Amino acid sequence: MNLITRTLLLCCAVPFSFLLTAETNAAEKSRPNILFLFTDDQAPWALQASGQSHAVTPNMDSLVKQGAYLTNSFTVTPVCSPSRASLISGRYGSELGITDWIHPQREPKLGLPTDTTTWVQLLQKAGYHTGLVGKWHLGTPDSMHPTKFGYDYFMGFRTGGAPTNNPTLEKNGKNQKMEGLTTDILTDHALEFLTSAPADKPFCLSLHYRAPHTRWLPVADEDWAPFADLDPTIPNPDYPNLDVSRVKQMTREYLASVAGVDRNVGRILKLLKDKNLDENTVVIFSSDHGYNMGHNGIWHKGNGHWVLTKNPPATKNIPNGQRPNMYDNSIRVPTIIRWPGTVKPGIKIEHTVSNLDWFPTLLEMAGVELPSDLKIHGTSIVPILQGKDVEWDNDFYAEYSTKHQSHTHMRMIRTPEWKLIRDFLNEGRDELYHLTDDPAESNNLIASDSPELKAIIKELDAKILRQMKSINDPVLASAASR
Repeated sequence: MNLITRTLLLCCAVPFSFLLTAETNAAEKSRPNILFLFTDDQAPWALQASGQSHAVTPNMDSLVKQGAYLTNSFTVTPVCSPSRASLISGRYGSELGITDWIHPQREPKLGLPTDTTTWVQLLQKAGYHTGLVGKWHLGTPDSMHPTKFGYDYFMGFRTGGAPTNNPTLEKNGKNQKMEGLTTDILTDHALEFLTSAPADKPFCLSLHYRAPHTRWLPVADEDWAPFADLDPTIPNPDYPNLDVSRVKQMTREYLASVAGVDRNVGRILKLLKDKNLDENTVVIFSSDHGYNMGHNGIWHKGNGHWVLTKNPPATKNIPNGQRPNMYDNSIRVPTIIRWPGTVKPGIKIEHTVSNLDWFPTLLEMAGVELPSDLKIHGTSIVPILQGKDVEWDNDFYAEYSTKHQSHTHMRMIRTPEWKLIRDFLNEGRDELYHLTDDPAESNNLIASDSPELKAIIKELDAKILRQMKSINDPVLASAASR
């Protein structure tokens, strides 16, 4: 080969290689960035856009105006760890051995099975720069570290809780004592991640706030100011023996904690706009489960506590003061999606969706193919976000086996009209609510002699059993004996 020929080949080869690289970079840049804002214990009613006049949530509300507000969004388990396991895996907690929140002292080896495939891993493999800032709560051993499940970067805490201020948090594999409000600190490091993200890759950042999990105080002065002298309107003020003064005080503190999250959401949104990233970034806002604040006489989530001056008597598996539940306020979560150019601003979506749906949805958003051999249960909601007329199953199945404060095996089916809850461990705890006429779930119809209601119970019960069989629920043997 003479010099001229070799030179011509080299000249042709260099542009071709350059074009391949350029095409790859262009493809990666065309994929949207993903920012997943995830709160802890945020009620479906705890933002002003839901109709809660006391809430101070201008930034969350701005996302509602700019994107889609999903009013029937649920978690399949109303407590931290199993809910987060379902979010990241697209599977039920009972399939993964996680049915209640993971107790770091009693269950030091429990966590997400190491062979679990997550959507984070698939995005990472597809070229996304991935990060998690905040709460993990899916195992404390190093083998269950967030970086083992697809996150390039982790800063936060592996356990379920952290102090409201001056926390010790992990960064770069080392625990560090930090000063300030935890909500602000997590936001600081999320901003750092966004600022330092590689320019040639799309990013996916999960920002898992610790708030508004108890305890709620302290908060910044500006977040407390609107609530310091507030006499809040509360639900069910006439509930028998309700401790009204306590509910009002907790409401003030809780909403102040939410306001602190909202202020920090504003900081994140401002950075996206300042860096010209807002138009190519999908912003998702949701929570791991809902919350009760005096609703039905309780406060907290699925592992609820009575907030009464006189509690109902304890039973064999339900200690005094406990009210494990699957009320809508425990399983419904506030969910908002802003996706410029795809989601029409200000739309309200009433389809029933769950945290199982995030797995296929996020992959479709990112243009990543779902592996054909992967077993997940969710359905992508992208067609709904695009305004397409699609067939959709609005029945919703959920599960909750408690084992810490109480012991239950609750399984639930919810349709737009009815909800049936079975406790396969404790007789006498089954519940039936007619959601159309009784959205507050205040009238349990399970003991009715009505033939029509008995037929409804039979139909809903069959749906529960079919779902349990489909996932090989370990509680199925107990269900069959009932």
